[in-house]
Amino acid sequence: MLGLMLLAGAAQARPAIDAATLPEVKRTRAGLYMMAADVPAFLAAQGGRVLFLDVRTRAEAMYVGMAESVDALVPYVEHQELMTDWDEQRRIYRLEPLQDFVPEVERRLAERGLVRTDAVVLICRSGDRSSRAANRLAEAGFTRVHSVVDGFEGDMSPQGRRSVNGWKNAGLPWTYRLERSRMYFPR
Repeated sequence: MLGLMLLAGAAQARPAIDAATLPEVKRTRAGLYMMAADVPAFLAAQGGRVLFLDVRTRAEAMYVGMAESVDALVPYVEHQELMTDWDEQRRIYRLEPLQDFVPEVERRLAERGLVRTDAVVLICRSGDRSSRAANRLAEAGFTRVHSVVDGFEGDMSPQGRRSVNGWKNAGLPWTYRLERSRMYFPR
């Protein structure tokens, strides 16, 4: 019990993230942000009244791993089935918005006995997609959606590696072992 109280206190002791210090792509309408290192304490402080979602693609979860404490993988965008279209600006196969993103989040909320006013924490690779996903949920009436601004892998270093911050670089628990019940399947 003391450990949970200390974790909760640590989450409150860190200063809030100032949106003005974030790149525009990581800003959300709600302005609710946290660093990956602060997520475990936040989850503990919520007493189970929080949904922690990974919004990366299924391939990212499968090949890069997932945070052990994530409740579910609900991709905000996905690669096209055949990956035939190329995004020249981003130098990747084109990603398409997942049409059932909001209904899948609502389904996961209901499974946990939660509602749109309960806290939702979103994590992606580096904080860009989680901010867009947070805005999409806000448009759908969710009121407490937090974006993990440094994501699962973290920001890019000057050497071109994701080694600056993020869940993995903070040494938080993650795994390559995926559980079917937490994975996304089109319905």
